[in-house]
Amino acid sequence: MKRKACAEVGIKSFDIDLPEQISEAELISKVHELNANPDIHGILVQLPLPKHINEEKVLIEIHLEKDVDGFHPLNIGKLAMKGREPLFVPCTPKGCLELLSRSGITIKGKNAVVVGRSNIVGLPVSLLLLKADATVTIVHSRSDDQERIIRGADIIIAAAGQAMMIKGSWIKPGAAVIDVGTNAIDDPSKKSGYRLVGDVDYKEACKVAGWITPVPGGVGPMTVAMLLKNTLDSAKRVFMQ
Repeated sequence: MKRKACAEVGIKSFDIDLPEQISEAELISKVHELNANPDIHGILVQLPLPKHINEEKVLIEIHLEKDVDGFHPLNIGKLAMKGREPLFVPCTPKGCLELLSRSGITIKGKNAVVVGRSNIVGLPVSLLLLKADATVTIVHSRSDDQERIIRGADIIIAAAGQAMMIKGSWIKPGAAVIDVGTNAIDDPSKKSGYRLVGDVDYKEACKVAGWITPVPGGVGPMTVAMLLKNTLDSAKRVFMQ
């Protein structure tokens, strides 16, 4: 999807497909090569990495000005600080906020509940919502009374990775629901033997929510679009120096 989107908008993409057995040092060496190449304005290391490779050690080696995924500790650190702006914001969280903005949904002063606390979505999207002046609660696997907390939300960002865990009865009437989850469940009627569903029970939630994203086809394309936007911003920064 990322390669196809790059081709559609005229961004040249380079693929470096590496064996699963590659050493951490060799992978970092490849990142350094891309850092040194002036024709490349964005570097994305596709996650997750094989278990023998330390994800943090690899991501920290990406040049800050080419970190279009927004996962470098300095970018995340600035995102977490008041009055600071990162060079890049992680693509899926950025896409979630863009969806809210373009749908005309007010964030300021609203109760926002983020379900999940991953480094890729849950944590950064909660920070973005805070910067937009929402009152933010993060629900995770150790949270008590998840249903009660979620039911109080004006905005729900579901990113727990649990198929249809959020029921229609958990949703406040008129709430905005952004479903980041992509879960495969058995479906004998499909050629593949499975179908993709979100973290929200879509059929139930549709009857209650004011806005809701489908799975697939909701947040996924926005994530790709934000990746291209970050890459374009990176290139502009170089050419306008």
